[in-house]
Amino acid sequence: MATSPLPERPAFGLVIVGDEILSGKRADKHMPKLIELLAVRGLQLEWAEYVGDSPDRITATLKRAFASGDVVFSCGGIGATPDDHTRQCAGRALGVDIELHPQAEALIRERMQDMAKEQGIPYEPDRPDNIHRLNMGVFPRGAGIIPNPYNKIPGFSVGHVHFVPGFPVMAWPMMEWVLDHTYPHLFRQQAYLEKSVIVFGSMEATLTPLMQDIEQAHPGVKVFSLPSVDHPQYGRHIDLGVKGEPAAVEPAYLDLLAGLRQIGAKLGPELVR
Repeated sequence: MATSPLPERPAFGLVIVGDEILSGKRADKHMPKLIELLAVRGLQLEWAEYVGDSPDRITATLKRAFASGDVVFSCGGIGATPDDHTRQCAGRALGVDIELHPQAEALIRERMQDMAKEQGIPYEPDRPDNIHRLNMGVFPRGAGIIPNPYNKIPGFSVGHVHFVPGFPVMAWPMMEWVLDHTYPHLFRQQAYLEKSVIVFGSMEATLTPLMQDIEQAHPGVKVFSLPSVDHPQYGRHIDLGVKGEPAAVEPAYLDLLAGLRQIGAKLGPELVR
């Protein structure tokens, strides 16, 4: 299959691969970090998926990612142990063969020489464990390289889907490299703005018509409602607001406040993020 072309303003997505996340042995740290990396560039994460070490599920997830037209980061499963399936599944999802990438091979061999030197032993390129390590450079045909500043073992990109290791110390600088080298034209000078107000004593169903009116009157602005029943400061309330480009948020927020006052809502503090 061919990857979908990138739209003018693509969404950003994240795939986290690994049984250890779903079993609770490890806590996912990639999603909050990617949210942070995107935010400082004026971008937002639109969706995330978690998938265990099931080749069929990984393949299905990656098929959706390739077809989405989104910029997608996939974290985990690109090693060379029996429970690492992401490289093979990416090839299956694309319908292409996987093969040893020449640049990846050179980087992996360089890393093996560095390791031999650190251990004070000769580098033996044909030793079985060294031959096995080259599997970490077997990518879908046509893939590009993502450099790994931690240990030189690269990740890879196919279209706008980018594959990095599960280790944060490697994955995070690699994701940042992809953003800064591939998508600087998408960066916004100003990040999305969120403005909201605490609403006491109202139900979401009561506020829904006003929320719909605001979105219809202000295209490109999203209205959000975050109810809470046991907040330590505000107690039971709804955090109601709008988010989007700063220039669009300001008039939408004023209309939201006017609509709340018109229906007699009890308002608390206003919040800006």
